[in-house]
Amino acid sequence: MPFVLSVKDTYRQAVEAATGGRNTVMYDDKGNPSVMVFIPRFNLADIIDGAPASPHPAFIVNGVVKDGIWISKYQNVVHDGRAYSLPGMNPATGITIDTASAACKAKGNGWHLMTNAEWAAIALWCKKNGFMPRGNNNYGKDHIATHETGRLVNPNLPEKVLTGSGPVSWSHDGTTSGIYDLNGNVHEFVEGLRIVNGKIFTHKDNDFGTDANSLATWVDTGVFIDNTLPGTADTQSSKAPGAMQFAAERTNAMTTLGDVDNQYAYNSGTFELMAAKSGYTVPELLKYLAIAPTVGTQGGDFFEARNYGTRIAFRGGVWGSLAGSGVFFLNLYHSRLIAGSAIGFRSAFVG
Repeated sequence: MPFVLSVKDTYRQAVEAATGGRNTVMYDDKGNPSVMVFIPRFNLADIIDGAPASPHPAFIVNGVVKDGIWISKYQNVVHDGRAYSLPGMNPATGITIDTASAACKAKGNGWHLMTNAEWAAIALWCKKNGFMPRGNNNYGKDHIATHETGRLVNPNLPEKVLTGSGPVSWSHDGTTSGIYDLNGNVHEFVEGLRIVNGKIFTHKDNDFGTDANSLATWVDTGVFIDNTLPGTADTQSSKAPGAMQFAAERTNAMTTLGDVDNQYAYNSGTFELMAAKSGYTVPELLKYLAIAPTVGTQGGDFFEARNYGTRIAFRGGVWGSLAGSGVFFLNLYHSRLIAGSAIGFRSAFVG
């Protein structure tokens, strides 16, 4: 009997052949596909000058060093409660980080919401290799290269574009095999990073199975985000008076706003200009996780945070972020209940 390929096999082989094996199509137990990009393991020294020759944390899961990780090529959609990476789609928005995480985990073991460690690994790789992807950060086009456009989800509304519909300069490595839309289009939730009353907590390495509801299982970095001035209590419901900085401790009392997302009680700045309190050295771990800047330009991307209550992270920027968007854009000012029309996500897989 002659060997006959199934439609699934044909699609997978076509994607793999077109990308030299860098992309594949993964099917879940319902037979639905996701196009995924393989990121092979690299060391910290490969992406940060002077860093140790040990694997980036994104490639260590529960103490086991992995050969690589699979990242959704496209911002995800949700179908039947599951997350999928497909081209030419309207990326899912309007859901919480917990709903996004559940849609990823529903696909089976190894599937998870993309973590901050994974995002950081890709961002630092882009920086080291001299290619910072452009994207939909200017209402359907790129703010620098305005001739670069994607296909709008709604032709009458210059906001979101269909996944992967922009040029190759909108992929992370400037090729058709890369990860699309990391700069702009919609913000992306990432798991494994949060601020609690100004203190930064992370997952250990890339332990994506960490309990989201128990800080006892998270890494307490000992680092605070502080934006108060000496002698000025941060108790007002207005934008804090000082520039953000990394510090071993908070200078002043906390605001009493809790998890409330007050319109004014936050601060922002340029990621690469984030400084530390005088005399304090920022731990290298924060640089490895793209929470603190490394030497050199990080594209002028924005860093936005509230240093009170519990704050989750999303990255990348949105269709109107202009110069502030990019792979180093980091937002840490919303509670875990946020569900916005401009916030999406993507899934990842580690076997």
